[in-house]
Amino acid sequence: MSYQVLARKWRPGDFSEVAGQEHVLKTLINALDKQRLHHAYLFTGTRGTGKTTLARILAKCFNCEQGVSATPCNVCGVCAEISEGRHLDLFEIDAASRTKVEDTRDLLDNVQFAPSRARFKVYLIDEVHMLSSHSFNALLKTLEEPPEHVKFLFATTDPQKLPVTILSRCLQFHLRNLGPKTIVKYLGPVLEKEQIECETDALWQIADAAAGSMRDALTLLDQAISYCQGRIKAEAVVEMLGIPPRQHVFALLRAMASGDLPGVLKVSRELAGQIPDYAQTLDSLLSTLHRLALAQAYADAIDNHRGDRGEILELAGKFSAEDLQLYYQIGARGREELALSGDARAAFEMLLLRMLVFSPEPAVTAAPSSETPSSGEPPLPPETRESQPAEPAFPSDSAPPWEEPAPSDPGPAPGQPAKSKPTANDSLVADFEQDPVVQTLVRNFSGTVLRDSVTTVQSRGSQ
Repeated sequence: MSYQVLARKWRPGDFSEVAGQEHVLKTLINALDKQRLHHAYLFTGTRGTGKTTLARILAKCFNCEQGVSATPCNVCGVCAEISEGRHLDLFEIDAASRTKVEDTRDLLDNVQFAPSRARFKVYLIDEVHMLSSHSFNALLKTLEEPPEHVKFLFATTDPQKLPVTILSRCLQFHLRNLGPKTIVKYLGPVLEKEQIECETDALWQIADAAAGSMRDALTLLDQAISYCQGRIKAEAVVEMLGIPPRQHVFALLRAMASGDLPGVLKVSRELAGQIPDYAQTLDSLLSTLHRLALAQAYADAIDNHRGDRGEILELAGKFSAEDLQLYYQIGARGREELALSGDARAAFEMLLLRMLVFSPEPAVTAAPSSETPSSGEPPLPPETRESQPAEPAFPSDSAPPWEEPAPSDPGPAPGQPAKSKPTANDSLVADFEQDPVVQTLVRNFSGTVLRDSVTTVQSRGSQ
């Protein structure tokens, strides 16, 4: 028998095997137990959350030879054929490849006929939002009043593109993204059945990289099994995923907390030699900053499923709340710059420098300079330079040459408000008002002298 990928081999066969989605399972199980069967169901959510899986399980619940119930037997011929995707009364349609109205009409021409073997004829339309507007219009009447032996199951990742007339005719179930803890709990038994050893930290790395998708987690697990050739180790998973080791992220944050710029650049050089994907590095940094902010606000919100709760709480005490918020904002906005930059490492280091420089209280420690003075004299020790006061550029009793000496101000008279200090603009205005030409123009502004002056100026300009 040919090899079957884990995502297909371990697809849930009934509701008890589904990971998460309790809010959807509760509604479906209660409706099936009480025989309250709707004619149209719509499952929405991101990729890999179980939309098509729940639709297939629901089709088995409808047509199981043991009767309609929330627990199909998975033994009878109908359940086996549905699991293998070859049942005659289950029509699985990819809407992305059949978008025309003619395809929908051909599909609906067979709706009126009774099912060949099963109790219901089930139409499972995946990515239903890809249908054209004419296809939706052709589907409306049948979807509103279908025959008693027909059930419609829709799945989509973009329900906003569905017409309101379609949404109002369906029971809608939104599937949530799965948390890392739920994914790890599901992957553990899978590895036991596959008889493969795996480190717990490696499973958490895979669960974080899956980003809420169980199918992505199983695919990454399949890849990790091939990459590690036996026992799955955390270091190997880190190399496979191209994500930075957690200790490198902590070392980077410790250097940032102390304002140690040479230390920050040293960690960046180490990451450059190991991790080529700086986008993953930035995501790991942002995730850790988020946990640090949570630790400052509410320490009990930090669990120890990654084994780093102590380090998180320790680092949280070294940052101010303003710094964490600023670092996260700069990093989140810098993801676009990282994608557009030709040199990812330079863009990443610029983000780190921006975080340190624009901190409310920057404490950047620069590397000591090895340059000597141009006169050839040896440089003074740091304590000597600090003890010697800096010499002023000008004597204390004289002003810089570009500043005029300020006139003595006798101060305001008793009972009079204090006068504001004259500025350079005030002196310019006073000189302009005292100019004889300006005074002449002001006196003759309403007469013909001004017009004659303008004409004279124009004639001079033409010459």
